[in-house]
Amino acid sequence: MLVVDDERPVLLTLGALLERRGFAVQTAATASAGMQAFRSWEPAVVLLDLGLPDAAGLEVLSQMRAERPKVQVLILTANDSLANAIQSIKLGAFHFVSKPYAPEELLSLMGHALDQRRLESETRQLREESARLVRRLEEAERRTEPVFQSRSMRQLEELLKRVAPSDANVLLLGESGVGKEVLAGRIHQLSRRSAAPMIRLNCAAFPANMIEGELFGYVKGAFTGAVADFAGMISEANGGTLFLDEVAEMPLQLQTRFLRVLQEREYKPLGSTRILKSDFRLVAATNRPMAEALRAGLLRQDFYYRLNTFQIELPPLRERREDIPSLVARFVAQFAGRQGISPPPLLPEVLERLCSYAWPGNIRQLQNAIEYAVILAGAEGIEIRHLPLELQAPPELQNALAQTGAGLRLEDRERETILQALVDTRGNKKKAAELLGIQRPTLYSKLRRYGIGPEQMS
Repeated sequence: MLVVDDERPVLLTLGALLERRGFAVQTAATASAGMQAFRSWEPAVVLLDLGLPDAAGLEVLSQMRAERPKVQVLILTANDSLANAIQSIKLGAFHFVSKPYAPEELLSLMGHALDQRRLESETRQLREESARLVRRLEEAERRTEPVFQSRSMRQLEELLKRVAPSDANVLLLGESGVGKEVLAGRIHQLSRRSAAPMIRLNCAAFPANMIEGELFGYVKGAFTGAVADFAGMISEANGGTLFLDEVAEMPLQLQTRFLRVLQEREYKPLGSTRILKSDFRLVAATNRPMAEALRAGLLRQDFYYRLNTFQIELPPLRERREDIPSLVARFVAQFAGRQGISPPPLLPEVLERLCSYAWPGNIRQLQNAIEYAVILAGAEGIEIRHLPLELQAPPELQNALAQTGAGLRLEDRERETILQALVDTRGNKKKAAELLGIQRPTLYSKLRRYGIGPEQMS
């Protein structure tokens, strides 16, 4: 702790109080001495008096915040300088305490300041680690060429090579698991923006009230919990690509606000009056048929037309079975490498079984099945018994099971189950998610998907 005050009794009293509570303390009676200690000692929290003999306290505060924006500064002020204290908050002070003060009040505020410092430090570390992980993934994507043999995917690759160098918005369509995110990465890789980051946001993974802040960013104090400025993903995508997955799950109100962003590349962070610009290329994806999303009112027409400058639909894996052997070879090598073993060989009947399966979960399901098999088989070789149970059944039985299940209307039963959970919990979404055994973001996504509002919960 650093205490800067021109009253010697205050320095002695605070120094003794803080040292008894286990803090390391330095004191200074002037602005110049305070800045010297600030630079050499780098305190976690500063107690700063506004009435210093050699400089205005607000100037000292501005200088401290300019040199170390993360430092927490508590202002000590007499009642007659209350206006200056309020101004200090605008300059970035954590709080102010009027003299005379109660020691316990001061210690409590210092505890909150330290908690705030730790929270900001942890948040910064998490974001830096996340950015490093994204860069590693992007580097891996650049090193990885696409794997396909089918005519449809070769044609799609030629199409990508024409579209990617432009800045046109791209809308990717296709079933879950077909590789839309991988294709988005391929577009970014082939574009003129490949040296800049590709920022990803899954619109179904966040509650409606959080997506706006993640996209647009916010300033400190914009809402409860906004303890520091956050640039937002639109800002982070400047110069690169912004990828919005499950875009049909974006709340309608946010779709309206995002229209201007798509048209002008201009936006305002939450709580700010400043209009900012971001030069990004938009790639969006959804597994919903567009006609269905528009008919259900989940997607605004004007928003859809902004997204849909260029539309690309990925075929499901069952329609391009020629790609399965190459994908299997890549996944086997990938997961064997993670296990630190040589890629195990596949018996011919295993590859035949993999190629004949319908793959309702597409490439994602294939990837999971190969990881499962590699872990069980080790380096000895993958046999039928190493595959997941649904793949061990003969193809004839698989087809019979598929025909039996076709009339079950799983979506209807899931919607009915969710409604019943909401009725049982009287509309409490947190309790309903716990009852269903799912996370709240997943429940919010399903509520939007099935069009369940308050009127259906009673």
